[in-house]
Amino acid sequence: MKETIYLTPTSRAYAIECLKRRPDGDVLTLSEPTRSNDQNALLWALLTDVSNQVEWYGRKLTPAEWKDFFSASLQKMTVVPNMDGTGFIALGQSTSRMTKRMFSDLCELIQAFGAERNVRWSAPASYEEFAA
Repeated sequence: MKETIYLTPTSRAYAIECLKRRPDGDVLTLSEPTRSNDQNALLWALLTDVSNQVEWYGRKLTPAEWKDFFSASLQKMTVVPNMDGTGFIALGQSTSRMTKRMFSDLCELIQAFGAERNVRWSAPASYEEFAA
């Protein structure tokens, strides 16, 4: 059985009791929380603004393509030729598995990129509220 407990001052005692009841051989994994719905909404607003206003090497990219571009840039991913050798694909982490902190870094990278290219944002100017 898999159980997820979000740690708070009141849930810690419950988490300790659950841990005591688990059999030997079970695996305990602790992680930072992943992105919030608000962060995800901000990301897609930023990506749409960039998509509508920036041309990249003579080409307009979709918001999904910009997501791949920025997440690959943030993670310093590598590329390999695709299956038929006519293009390349980036190898690395999906945004759905990013922690809130990494996701905040991603939004910050997009805003810095857009600021250099005079993107007018429809999303809120401040994203710090989504970092925590």
